[in-house]
Amino acid sequence: MKILLTGAAGQLGSELLPILSRRGSVLATDRTVPVPETPDWLKLDVCDGSALEQALSHFNPDLIVNTAAYTAVDQAESEPETAFKVNAELPERLATWAKSNNSRLIHYSTDYIFDGEAEKPYLESDAPHPLSVYGESKLEGERGITATACEHVTLRTSWVYSSHGKNFVLTMLDLARKGLSLKIVDDQQGCPTWARSLALASEAVVISWQESGVENRQGIFHYCDDLTLSWYGFAHEIFRCALAAGMLDAMPEICLLYTSDAADEGVEVEW
Repeated sequence: MKILLTGAAGQLGSELLPILSRRGSVLATDRTVPVPETPDWLKLDVCDGSALEQALSHFNPDLIVNTAAYTAVDQAESEPETAFKVNAELPERLATWAKSNNSRLIHYSTDYIFDGEAEKPYLESDAPHPLSVYGESKLEGERGITATACEHVTLRTSWVYSSHGKNFVLTMLDLARKGLSLKIVDDQQGCPTWARSLALASEAVVISWQESGVENRQGIFHYCDDLTLSWYGFAHEIFRCALAAGMLDAMPEICLLYTSDAADEGVEVEW
């Protein structure tokens, strides 16, 4: 099987690359090229429609795994065109190609397509109601894929982190090492999800398709790790584990905030 992976240098793409390589021949693509350069890696701006079409036509993948995304939640409010170009137009373009070329697609979405008002875990059947440009752009990407009727799985996930890239875990550790007093939101809850867990869930999709076919094994699914925390609770766990591993010398001072207080103080509310 030939697999085209977008966003291969990102935190999820980096975890997926070795895992997908167990399942087929992978062409990794990203805006950057790793140092040292590796074979089967293509520098590609996925927003360049002609370059993307050329890569797809040349490699002719059996499976496209799209991890490329605009993930700057707050910044999307001032850059809606860019957010929609990456999060909505790109997945629809990939799905259209997949439909026309008998290929399959795995794509990733987010809990930000919901408004967070539910007092229970969201189901795939729950009505979306995004409150941000980021959430709207990701929802539009989902709908674009569905409209093409290509064979696909979209995995909605939450609070992804890994050992590299930009994520909450690394940001908290960096701030703690600088000795800063931290104010963290405590009334927003979610399920922190390790990028490798999400990558292994993606591999399970591929294995299921290879062994049993796509029928009744496609559409939108929710996947996250199984621990529910607030941002404050997540930060506390990060520091507890870092102390135990010798990555920090002392527990930093953490003050909890509520979302309304964070907004008033100009603090990024997703923290």
